[in-house]
Amino acid sequence: MKYIQPRPSSIVAALYTARDLEVDCAVLHGPSGCSFKHARLLEEDGLRVLTTSLSDNEFIFGGQNRLAEVLMYAEETFSPSRIAVIGTCVSMIIGEDLSAAIEIAGLQTETIAVDIHAGFSENIDGVILTLQAAAEAGWIEGGELARQKKLLAAANEVERLYGAASAPYIKPSRGDLKHVAAKALLARISSGDPGVVILNAKKETAYMFADILSAVHDACPDASIAYAANLSPRGLPKVRRDAEQIAGELAERGVIFDLIGALDEYGATGTEIGEWISHKNPAFIVTAGVPHAIPRIYTDGRECFSITNGPRQVEPLHALGHEHVLVEVDLHPKTLGVSSIVESEFGAVLRSLA
Repeated sequence: MKYIQPRPSSIVAALYTARDLEVDCAVLHGPSGCSFKHARLLEEDGLRVLTTSLSDNEFIFGGQNRLAEVLMYAEETFSPSRIAVIGTCVSMIIGEDLSAAIEIAGLQTETIAVDIHAGFSENIDGVILTLQAAAEAGWIEGGELARQKKLLAAANEVERLYGAASAPYIKPSRGDLKHVAAKALLARISSGDPGVVILNAKKETAYMFADILSAVHDACPDASIAYAANLSPRGLPKVRRDAEQIAGELAERGVIFDLIGALDEYGATGTEIGEWISHKNPAFIVTAGVPHAIPRIYTDGRECFSITNGPRQVEPLHALGHEHVLVEVDLHPKTLGVSSIVESEFGAVLRSLA
């Protein structure tokens, strides 16, 4: 059965990918309300998002000239380094030629066209189409395109099997009480049991999930705890930059950690993280970001404290045997446009109790 709950949009995925490619101006060719929330949020991250604001008249007669006008305005007004034209359901239905409009505009700015709409079954199609356009423009190499496709497939499989896409409908939840979980975690640490704290986060969400590592270290700096983080500097330009920034800040805070994977590899390194867990042989595991990427064979028999930002991830994590599942509400808006670690709710509770 198909999903009967809202799922991420391939149009929005294309916008986020354009941002990661250091596009600083994107033009949505569609109605002004298309992807409104995410378009506004992305402006906090340095991506100016414009719209051609198509109305019922253009729905009938086409909006190619309107798109060319907006592109010329964008170049003249904002002097962007890169532009991405992102399609919508409307532009697809009326058969707009985005590349032809770019030619009509006569732009001097490097510009790619992404023929996308929200009807794809998976939102990663928006990522792939954007990356393919970027590869054709010479913005990324073919090897990076192949790498990204492999990583996207792995992340998609994790979500399908153990994540928010694992059932037609999952009831959203705010998760377990943070102060109860924090007391349980501090009791475990105080008992002297060895533990591990893992960052396995998706891209910019690491700016808050990394605070979990910092908070545990702040609360119990001398505890028998090993740390790991997916902060290897690989991936698209912004992803690499974020990883380097967060890794440097954690080091400044005194958190010593092993590198396992990169910020775009959160869905593909579960077994590697699991083997690291087995080697450490902890009594408890704290995982921030995408805990369900770690195969259950590595977490069974250990008390799991899992921090996510997905209300629909709580039920699947409990089903995997994770005793404590905490949700960082509104994490994503809080991690856009930032360049340093943002305090998490669970981290604040840990610090206050310690």
